[in-house]
Amino acid sequence: MALVVQKFGGTSVADLDRIRAVADRVARARRNGDQVAVNVSAMAGTTNQLVEWVQAIGGVHYDRAEYDAVVSSGEQVTAGLLALALQAQGLSARSFLGWQAPLSTDDAHGKARVEASDVASLRKSLDQGQIPVLAGFQGVSPDGRITTLGRGGSDTSAVALAAALGADRCDIFTDVEGVYTTDPRIVQKARKIERITYEEMLEMASLGARVLETRSVALAMRHAVRLQVLSSFTDVPGTLVVDEDEILEQQVVSGIAYSRDEAKVTLIGVSDQPGIAASIFGPLADANINVDMIVQSVSADGNTTDVTFTVGRADLERARTILESNQSDLGFRRMDGRGDVVKISVIGVGMRSHAGIAHVMFKALADRDINIQAISTSEIKISILIDEVYTELALRTLHTTYGLDET
Repeated sequence: MALVVQKFGGTSVADLDRIRAVADRVARARRNGDQVAVNVSAMAGTTNQLVEWVQAIGGVHYDRAEYDAVVSSGEQVTAGLLALALQAQGLSARSFLGWQAPLSTDDAHGKARVEASDVASLRKSLDQGQIPVLAGFQGVSPDGRITTLGRGGSDTSAVALAAALGADRCDIFTDVEGVYTTDPRIVQKARKIERITYEEMLEMASLGARVLETRSVALAMRHAVRLQVLSSFTDVPGTLVVDEDEILEQQVVSGIAYSRDEAKVTLIGVSDQPGIAASIFGPLADANINVDMIVQSVSADGNTTDVTFTVGRADLERARTILESNQSDLGFRRMDGRGDVVKISVIGVGMRSHAGIAHVMFKALADRDINIQAISTSEIKISILIDEVYTELALRTLHTTYGLDET
């Protein structure tokens, strides 16, 4: 008998018919002999509506704890309805809220982090033959207030539950059939990956592949929770996210991710002296503006330098304002900022043992007259910045070049 945690996202529980379909899926797993614990999101669109109501009543400076009390109610509704749907099939089931599990978090309301999970009550439920249905996305603070876990919080709470229970697997049901080598909406020959490592999935999640959120993958990696991403709308195997040791032979490149949420800033004619980088990026950090790719080129005379870096597209104007206000201290001659760029990343743990991956990438793009504006690398990733108009051409070219096309 396996112990499986099943997590269902908002589109999977979008209405009563979908909740009944989820109950059918859970029931099949239970009748096949598995112990099943379920973690659910709010019904599609519910959380957005609740957030709008909070903002309409509370204004700009609303109470974050009360925000959590309201916004977490969407998951409570889904958990109760799914428990009822399972009971209608003759199965024993009950709902649990985050504070009843309990899933303990810090007190950062709206973006709380999981600190511990006492699953004694959930394990007792399982031992009694019940199916516990946990409201995802929520926990309880040290002072007993309801908290929510922020973006991807239901995935995170599902993984935390699986880790605490020592589950054999955590199945994340969504509206896609797994993790693909790249976006199948752009590259028709993209194929579903059977197995991918935690590290590769972390890179893909952080670089635009929205199948899983980075926090849930990081938590799964830390606690060695085997994840499976699969569709709640079909009955086909999904993608397993596992430790590298579970994959016998690694692809050199496993996938290609992209992010349109990029903007490029270039400071021209910055004084080339110690401390100048700290002077540039310190005020941006103070304003919670994340900086990603950084390129610096020193002039021929060695007195000035040009600094190029990327920020989130939504942060471009704020970054521009901050830097312009510090121009006299930084001493740059001119600043250029543009948001019509895209970051494309080639990812694969096989890069550790293969040379020439970057050369292949650069040559393939050069053959298509695609200019590279910035480059950054890690042990298993190469990221480039290009003009946004070349996104589709670049993705298709690299997908074919690295042998990822479905045959």
